[in-house]
Amino acid sequence: MRPRQYELTLPDLAGRRALVTGASDGMGLGIAAALAGAGAEVLLPVRNRAKGEAAAATIRSDVPGARLVLHDLDLSSLDSVATLGERLVSEGEPIHLLVNNAGVMTPPERRSTADGFELQLGTNHLGHFALVGRLLPLLRAGRARVTTQASVAARRGAIHWDDLSWERSYDPMAAYRQSKIACGLFGVELSRRSAAAGWGITSNISHPGVAPTSLLAARPEPGRPDDTTEVKVIRWLSSHGLLVGTVDSARLPALMALTTGDDGGFYGPQWPGSTGGPPGQQSLWAPLRRTDDAARLWDVSERLTGVAYA
Repeated sequence: MRPRQYELTLPDLAGRRALVTGASDGMGLGIAAALAGAGAEVLLPVRNRAKGEAAAATIRSDVPGARLVLHDLDLSSLDSVATLGERLVSEGEPIHLLVNNAGVMTPPERRSTADGFELQLGTNHLGHFALVGRLLPLLRAGRARVTTQASVAARRGAIHWDDLSWERSYDPMAAYRQSKIACGLFGVELSRRSAAAGWGITSNISHPGVAPTSLLAARPEPGRPDDTTEVKVIRWLSSHGLLVGTVDSARLPALMALTTGDDGGFYGPQWPGSTGGPPGQQSLWAPLRRTDDAARLWDVSERLTGVAYA
């Protein structure tokens, strides 16, 4: 059995400026290529410039004339986030579309960001929280649509309030769940605060299901020298069209949410278990419906990052 292919027609995005984090490979690359193909100018902030240039070349080979701009960004460094924010704000060009897509998953041993946060919380949530805050003037000017990627891991679990950075104990998957619950709560709270303050920003959440991306593969960032058993199994299932999605299908919920999704909506694959299938809207999982947690996390995130949303 071969994997099914799903189609998603994007609106004309000519004249729109989009920013996609984590666009140097996998889903992010596919999201960026689709936006460029629909006519958007796409900003590619990347940690590895060589990978970013290769990604841009790939997009241009598929989308002749694609308008792409590479920038340097390490989401695990608040200084790097601030530098990019200052550069883009100084240019003064509105941003109309933003996908908070980059992430890291389950380092075998606890790792810290440049600012001392547990790597998954610091990269997946706090880095994006700071980025959106730094870019807020441009997002408001563009009446932007912002989509933040959660994960099927966020179906259960909770914020580890007593030890957010997992300094006293470290559970790789529990820490990953926390970081992705945080991403979802951020998307929900950004929608609420934008509506209350009149920012004009549409914020929603997506998740890719399960797909053979590089998250569980051998990668230097999380200290993983070899592919995990999980990613080997996922690759086999994906190649046979069983249970899980593909890298191509995994990008579609974010694209749906970003271009046509409702404010505060939640989008993911529609097969049972949300592991694969065509994209569609779904109900928020229980951990993402905790509005008190969303408000508390926002306040904690402002304090930890030093970025206040005015």
